[in-house]
Amino acid sequence: MIIAKKAIHRRALLRGTGAALTLPFLDAMTPALSAPVARPIRLGFIETPNGIWMDNWTPKTEGADFALTPSLEPLADFRDRMLVLTGLDQHQAAALGFEIGGDHPRACAAWLTGAHCKMTSGADLRAGISVDQVAAREFGKYTQLASLEVGLDPPDVVGACESAYSCAYYNTVSWRNETTPLPMENRPRAVFERMFGAGGTDAKTRLALRREDRSILDAVTDDVKRLRGRLGGSDRGKIDQYLDAVRDIERRIQLAEAQDNRDLPKLEGPAGAPPVFSEYYRLMTDLMVLAWQTDMTRVSTFQVGHEMGGRAYPETGFGDAHHSVTHHSGDKEKIEKVKQIDKFLTTQLAYYLEKLRSTPDGDGSLLDHAMVMYGSSISDGNLHLYTNLPVLLFAGGVAGIQGGRHVRYARGTPMNNLFLTMLDKANVPHVESLGDSTGRLDLPSI
Repeated sequence: MIIAKKAIHRRALLRGTGAALTLPFLDAMTPALSAPVARPIRLGFIETPNGIWMDNWTPKTEGADFALTPSLEPLADFRDRMLVLTGLDQHQAAALGFEIGGDHPRACAAWLTGAHCKMTSGADLRAGISVDQVAAREFGKYTQLASLEVGLDPPDVVGACESAYSCAYYNTVSWRNETTPLPMENRPRAVFERMFGAGGTDAKTRLALRREDRSILDAVTDDVKRLRGRLGGSDRGKIDQYLDAVRDIERRIQLAEAQDNRDLPKLEGPAGAPPVFSEYYRLMTDLMVLAWQTDMTRVSTFQVGHEMGGRAYPETGFGDAHHSVTHHSGDKEKIEKVKQIDKFLTTQLAYYLEKLRSTPDGDGSLLDHAMVMYGSSISDGNLHLYTNLPVLLFAGGVAGIQGGRHVRYARGTPMNNLFLTMLDKANVPHVESLGDSTGRLDLPSI
């Protein structure tokens, strides 16, 4: 494609009456004869609640030739990107001598911070800054949103939820600083409008479009036509894919809102959320993909569910709540249900990774330019262990990281050592320590 003297600005918008959409990265944003633009590295953190059945999770052998365990089988297509990391602990989740209960909230608060939270059910919360927010301080200099925090449960942050621990401690895993937990947004419409409702979009016009069952894209049709006339075939394909994704997400949000207005039996979940868990999960991860595709943000944190929550997954074939079956006390039937839930959740993760892999980004895909960590803040949900946590890192090919490995670290290695390495690989400068870190973690290199 030959580009004239002027390239399209990287912050160009599609504009219409009361509407504005950020564009994804296009070839036409690189001036003719200039060097290819290096794409930024994105960071994603995904926490699943209530622990993992580790016997079904941990490979038996180390190195490159490990056999995929049943819980990891859904991720087979991403094996070359995946690192299975074992032996990492969050020591600060442990109870101090005077503390009673609180295993779940302490583990959640420590998961991305490596900090011990204060036992309180009041407003005097205290933990530590989380790794996602350390990255957001740097990346937020270049993006409209410093970070995006989403979840699938209501973001209650007041009152006591376990022993004398505030609900805030386990209803989020993201902390802006020692005293400020960030709520996880669970409303798809709110996430959508946070991304596309800024930068010139008029709230009254957006509301009118919604009432008329029209898309925000209808307001920018003329600008789309003008833009497509300036682009080559590759860029037109990228624009079409992006606009199709925006329209599809709008349609799914509208459908969920319409279902919510029907006379239906009471369903667990927020207003406007799809009643089927996998549909809800995929809608929220699709929004996260759009946020990265448009460089709206480079940091996303996703809390799949609350610790001790009552959520069940009927798609697995049974209706037992996740938390209740993790307290199995050796009951084989409950253990089998935990295994099925673990595999069901990694199947949903595979959908998100495939979406990243199929979304163009510069000379590759979003997955080519991202590090995504997945795991739980406790390992054994029955015993509430915070040692040898389940950790997956999808980063093969990024910043010289070698994927397709199972790496076992020495017992007692702080998980925050991994976070320091991730920040280094993502070019976040001047982070000497985080929480209880003791140094950097060695990752396999190409």
